[in-house]
Amino acid sequence: MAVRITCRRVYEETSPEDGKRVLVDRIWPRGMRKEDAHLDEWLRDVAPSTELRRWYGHEPEKYDEFRRRYRAELRDAGHREAAGHLRELAAHDRVTLLTATKDVEHSQAAVLAEWLSGRSRR
Repeated sequence: MAVRITCRRVYEETSPEDGKRVLVDRIWPRGMRKEDAHLDEWLRDVAPSTELRRWYGHEPEKYDEFRRRYRAELRDAGHREAAGHLRELAAHDRVTLLTATKDVEHSQAAVLAEWLSGRSRR
């Protein structure tokens, strides 16, 4: 049975289909109280580095290069432990990767979902 990995905005309503709810942003979502997030975990160490996040600025035209750089970061020592933990979660349960960004399709959550499922566009 394949484990399902989805991405959603943390501001959306929870769903029984969510499985483990994991926030993958480095910074806490603006205006959200911790008790309203209904998280199982906040893995800020799996998020892109501050330098990469600032360079990207959620500009869709930079997404392919962002994806390449972020996947490289996931192999670095600074991300390896958190990335491994996320892989372990995904191996045993449904996982919903949560982010505050408005454009989930062009976010680190989308890159992580692709990475965890073994799909790669490049």
